[in-house]
Amino acid sequence: MIKWEIRQEIRGIYEEMRTMEIKPNFSAIARKYKIDRHTAAKYWDNDKQEVELPQRPSKLDPYFEEIKEKAENTVCTKMALYQYFRNKYGEAVFGHYSTFAHYMQRKELERKVEMKAHVRYETPAGNQLQVDWKENLSTVLKTGEIIEYNLFVATLGYSRYHFYIYSKSKATDDFLRCLIEVLQRMGGIPKMVVTDNMSAIVSIRANSRDKLPVIRQFEKDIGVKIHLCKVRTPQTKGKVESANRYVQWLEPYNGELGSEEELIELIRKFEHDVNNETNHTTGIPPVKLIKKEMEHLNPIPNKLLMNEFIRNVTVQTVPQTLLIRYKGSEYSVPSKFIGRRVKVIPSGDKLYIYHNTELISLHELSVKKINYQEDHYENGLRQSMTAKISDSEIHLRAKENLALLDQWEETSGL
Repeated sequence: MIKWEIRQEIRGIYEEMRTMEIKPNFSAIARKYKIDRHTAAKYWDNDKQEVELPQRPSKLDPYFEEIKEKAENTVCTKMALYQYFRNKYGEAVFGHYSTFAHYMQRKELERKVEMKAHVRYETPAGNQLQVDWKENLSTVLKTGEIIEYNLFVATLGYSRYHFYIYSKSKATDDFLRCLIEVLQRMGGIPKMVVTDNMSAIVSIRANSRDKLPVIRQFEKDIGVKIHLCKVRTPQTKGKVESANRYVQWLEPYNGELGSEEELIELIRKFEHDVNNETNHTTGIPPVKLIKKEMEHLNPIPNKLLMNEFIRNVTVQTVPQTLLIRYKGSEYSVPSKFIGRRVKVIPSGDKLYIYHNTELISLHELSVKKINYQEDHYENGLRQSMTAKISDSEIHLRAKENLALLDQWEETSGL
């Protein structure tokens, strides 16, 4: 008797063929799965007559209630749910997507997703970068706090490589900051950037639309043309619209994260996973095509020139105190960045601190003079100790020292 998993895989193939009104080649199926041709034909005939094959227990059965809860309460695709459970419990448990999808189907946990037409077109390597905002997103933390944010999404036309950048706001400065970060991560400049008529780029009066002066200057200095889509034609930047659909992968994490920093780290991992998925059009993961695309990019201009387009950006060297300065207050970074130069970028009520293109620290702007994050302080304290001290003792000393710093600030009138 052939394995249950193979039997189910054959049934899945037959189900797709019935949908497309194709009769299977039983001999080819038999060769592929090393079974008798008559056995392959029997499964086709049995399924046509709706004869159920015996069902064995699934290794996913212990997670049924959790899968059901997420499926019923989260508006997202089956792929988004699969990515969530694979990341949570590991690929050894959840296997391939086809196994997960079949399990949901067998347990009648199908998700209904609206499918829209999308006309394909291809672009040469290094020719085009499509960009867009995924706006007004929100994630609920374990505490019940709601984090509201936007994602800057950029997709290279040839490789379909996607970039996702977290941003609290989406003003002109945010657009330029995010676009510059993408260009620096790519290590080059495409021939054109394609986007829509977002207010961060254009001013619209009556029937005219004009690029903002800072955008025109950016095009001139950096050497890239920003092409604007026609109104109500999202298919013009269909590849980045396709990238937006992956954002559903974040939905199952509502109520699962502890902080904004964990959300930003999840977005980094999410970007990695998306780019390692096989693209349905090219049949190749974007991460394998990005190297070829980068060979066709134009050289990146002087980084200092690029940074001039981001207002209020300062560059500082991290001291041994781990504290960088902004408007009379000091904010911490991880100890491994001591002696390195970092970019300090305020946006809204947040302070973003970057090393190259990596966001290494995020703080709320504060009237306090000294703002250490507890894990930054603990690691710095651990490095400064000459004697070996347990993690619990380090944690206790860090809490005591931080409390004393707060007390000193209050009593000194700072």
